[in-house]
Amino acid sequence: MQVKIDNQAVSGSHEPAVFDPGQGKLLVKMEHLGKVYGNGTIALQDVNLDISEGEFLSFVGPSGCGKSTIFKMIAGLGAPTGGTLDIMGMTPKEARKQSEIAFVFQDHTLLPWCSVQDNVMLPLELRGVPKKTQREEAARVLELVGLKDYMKALPRQLSGGMKMRVSIARALVSRPKLLLMDEPFGALDEITRQTLQDELLSIWQQDQKMTVLFVTHNVFEAVFLSTRVIVMTPRPGKVSATIEIPEPFPRDETFRTTTGFSELVRYVSGALKH
Repeated sequence: MQVKIDNQAVSGSHEPAVFDPGQGKLLVKMEHLGKVYGNGTIALQDVNLDISEGEFLSFVGPSGCGKSTIFKMIAGLGAPTGGTLDIMGMTPKEARKQSEIAFVFQDHTLLPWCSVQDNVMLPLELRGVPKKTQREEAARVLELVGLKDYMKALPRQLSGGMKMRVSIARALVSRPKLLLMDEPFGALDEITRQTLQDELLSIWQQDQKMTVLFVTHNVFEAVFLSTRVIVMTPRPGKVSATIEIPEPFPRDETFRTTTGFSELVRYVSGALKH
């Protein structure tokens, strides 16, 4: 069978269905989005993408294609130089001020002198939330990530995977509607990485209205986690393909061993090469 990406044929034995963004409430809208840096580098050009409430989108593409640039603009950490970016009817900065957006980076960025509990409570403390509520919410999210027994531990006492769990808990403590994750598992070993993938999907499924945007260079990871995979071109970054992953949730280790999974990985890999 041949499938088409941007009107050009690509060989493949599995053609994912077209995702209908109307399935959920529109959350993020990018129209002709562009970014040119001060040195003249064109990072993004004419990016058009609608993201619905409750989706799990993975962004894949070569290094320097603008994936992280898109995330920074969504988080209000940089402004577009062209086009429009709408977050729940607000500007990115307005959405961030209302704690609608949380960001998890590749590095855990924990404060080394603070306990796990204090690190997780930090976003609520900065917002002036009462201490009692801070402790309750920290306990809630630390239980979600399996670290409730480590609340008093310091970051140096934790493994790499545990530190990333704390970072995820800190992002979740504000109950964001949009969770941005920029290669959060990139530095972890494969066993820990797969364990955290399973846990992340479990957390996401418990909050049907939370939308996750995830950057990865790992096609296997993108296929396993996502409702859709967004494939980007080399710089200047554009969306070259939007691929639905039609496998239902919950997903587990069994999915990774199926023929369908292998075909989807091959399909996304082909789109990247294309």
